[in-house]
Amino acid sequence: MGTLGSSHVNKEGSRGVARMNHRELQFKVSASSQISTHQIETESYKSAELEELENASTYLFRTDAGGQVKIYVGRRKKRYIVYIEVSFLPQCVSKKELLLSWGVYRSDSTSIYPLVPQSSTSGTKSSISRTPFTQNSLGAHTLQMEFESIQAPFYFSFLLLCPSSAASDLKEIKTHRKTNFCVPVGLGSGSPAPLGISFLNDGSVNFALFSRNAENVVLCLYDDMEGEPSLEIELDPYINRTGDIWHVSMETVTPYMSYGYRCRGINPREKGDICHESHVLLDPYAKGLHKCFTDQPGSVPLVRYLGNLVKEPSFDWSGEIRPCLPLEKLVVYRLNVEHFTKDRSSRLPSDVAGTFSGLIEKLHHFKGLGFNAILLEPIFSFDEQKGPYFPYNFFSAMNSYGPAHDCISAANSMKEMVRVMHENNIEILLEVVFTHTAECAAQTIGLQGIDDKSYYVFDEDKESKDRSALNCNYPIVQRMILDSLRYWVTEFHLDGFCFINASSLLRGPTGEYLSRPPLIEAIAFDPLLSKTKVIADCLGPCSLASKDIRFPHWKRWAEMNMKFCSDVRNFLRGEGLLSNLATRLCGSADIFLDGRGPAFAFNFIARNFGLSLVDLVSFSSSKLSSELSWNCGEEGPTNKAVVLERRLKQIRNALFILYMSMGVPVLNMGDECGQSSGGSSSYSDRKSFDWDAPSTAFGVQVTQFISFLSSLRMRRSDFLQRKIFMRVEDVEWHGSDLAQPRWEDPSSKFLAMTLKADIDSSEPNSKPSHGNDLFIALNAKDSSETLILPPSSQGMAWFRLVDTALPFPGFFLTDGVPVIEQKPGLLAYEMKSHSCTLFEARSPLA
Repeated sequence: MGTLGSSHVNKEGSRGVARMNHRELQFKVSASSQISTHQIETESYKSAELEELENASTYLFRTDAGGQVKIYVGRRKKRYIVYIEVSFLPQCVSKKELLLSWGVYRSDSTSIYPLVPQSSTSGTKSSISRTPFTQNSLGAHTLQMEFESIQAPFYFSFLLLCPSSAASDLKEIKTHRKTNFCVPVGLGSGSPAPLGISFLNDGSVNFALFSRNAENVVLCLYDDMEGEPSLEIELDPYINRTGDIWHVSMETVTPYMSYGYRCRGINPREKGDICHESHVLLDPYAKGLHKCFTDQPGSVPLVRYLGNLVKEPSFDWSGEIRPCLPLEKLVVYRLNVEHFTKDRSSRLPSDVAGTFSGLIEKLHHFKGLGFNAILLEPIFSFDEQKGPYFPYNFFSAMNSYGPAHDCISAANSMKEMVRVMHENNIEILLEVVFTHTAECAAQTIGLQGIDDKSYYVFDEDKESKDRSALNCNYPIVQRMILDSLRYWVTEFHLDGFCFINASSLLRGPTGEYLSRPPLIEAIAFDPLLSKTKVIADCLGPCSLASKDIRFPHWKRWAEMNMKFCSDVRNFLRGEGLLSNLATRLCGSADIFLDGRGPAFAFNFIARNFGLSLVDLVSFSSSKLSSELSWNCGEEGPTNKAVVLERRLKQIRNALFILYMSMGVPVLNMGDECGQSSGGSSSYSDRKSFDWDAPSTAFGVQVTQFISFLSSLRMRRSDFLQRKIFMRVEDVEWHGSDLAQPRWEDPSSKFLAMTLKADIDSSEPNSKPSHGNDLFIALNAKDSSETLILPPSSQGMAWFRLVDTALPFPGFFLTDGVPVIEQKPGLLAYEMKSHSCTLFEARSPLA
């Protein structure tokens, strides 16, 4: 804080006023626009005056000369009252006189200026105001000042002057910290919790921001989106800081629409980086974002984002019942909110297409396919050039996902979407990215400018630096992530989260893997979050390589099953071991037997980054080797009937294995109707959903097949929706001619299994279905296979439900077709190459 009484103050003060507020500052004190200094004669009179103050605050300072200065700040009628009481003066003072040397500031404590310049005792014009104290009957020096409330808020800064033994000298008395005394007028000191902004019951608003390394923090308020802030308030480190949290409260923010912060003193991340101390930064806890104009300090373009300062309207959740579906019952559909209905083929109004409201309009699509959970790609405000996996903020939905393309409509329409889905027994899960942000050295939006060293990882991994890797297990970052998750659960009633790049959540500050990562453990035992579905996805858009990581789970974390994806893809293209496939069919016990169950495996074959399902059977060039794809005989689009037939079978096979495996099936948007990216594995090449595609011949048969498989999973939940793993005696494995499979023979490409319906009594809510065995056969060979079915139980016959090699509509049948004995006691069935079959034991009289 600058020293009062120097000519420097007047010069800098004028510049400070112009910069901090476009409106002319004309402070009025008392009725005559002059300082009103009231003589306070008695302690009782002082008390009566102070008792009349509204929202009074008391500040007590120790001085560098000993003694205390007590200050009361409050409101009476339409004026702010500042009452100062000094109870002690140093012994060296020759006369018991005391002067107040004072000024005010808002945006810069070094730019202090007087409200009304006063004449000094020597008759010369002074750059600051000096006002004498009055001594009351108790010997205390007191002073009362009044200011028009319309001119608040500001900080009232002063020091004390008293004559010393040298007649011409005035001794300065400051705080024990050798700084000016400073109190807020029209502002409250605020509270350090909760972080972000809070609208309080009395109408006031609290601001709280974490920054350990900032030397100064300035709150910037805007009444529109253009130009400089309408009001800037520098937070005093003595009054407005608790630990590492800066905080302040305002009685009202009605004139203002948005806010941000300037943080001074933050060191650049690396030598040569730009430190944007003048840039207005986004509050990490902002519940809504406003995108503003582009600054150009020097040659670096900067996009500015501000936090929304308008209180969101309340949402009526009355009557809502959350589905609370068990994990094993889930059938999941993953989609991108914008791409799902943005295409003109959706035939939705322009204000609905590509929004949360668009999902409501397509409710029939989810229900028709049998999905009871929707997994949304990240919806946090993100960099539109990089995509939704590069967020700016973790507390606000993308504005473009709302009908009015603003933060209020985005939040309301999302809540309405969740409510409608819950009414239809559909849960909403959300992909979240907490491992990195969209910020970079050339584009500081929020965290990097607020406290780079606290929020981000500094290690030797160049890739992590490029991605702006967050230090997720650092206490303040962990707190932010937990606060974000709780916010989406409490305010938006989300049912669970899928954590992208989850393997990075296991790392410490230098990139080392932690045996008990605090964040993962905190989520597992959080009283709110542990009741939601939490899914770890160790892959991400920046790293598609599979990581063999044993994810710590505390029996609460599920996982996206990458091994299922790779093993099934390998089998479909005629590679891999049968033992790997068998493990995936039975729920991946090698991963989930350690205290969990098959329902903790979220199985998928294609996903939103990487090749789509139709591209997996259409492209397999050398550059796509990591995709484990097979083009079925010809690269890319083709008119060859034999190739097209093989591709169609492979798509059916993939869906069949996905739905007939224990675990939770996850289907990606567009895979139900052959959506293609032209062989590109890049996320940016994914296209919007074509709503004409489901009505094509291909789309009709595949969507009907998916609907059939969803119904089958429900009907045979005893096998396909199990909470615990099957016993060894519940499954019989077969190779050709019912011989034992050649588990470790890489050339073996045929596998069959009998699922015995003698239900394990330990399976909760299981119903006996003795005799209703299932027989599944998978043939990845280039030739046909004569399938020998095992003898059925007494009084039962085998009915074929699925044969992916048959033409539509006969390749799946709800009622089934009985298999006829070719020889007494012998049931044989010819399986075509690259096909899957399903048989169910039923009574022939049923």
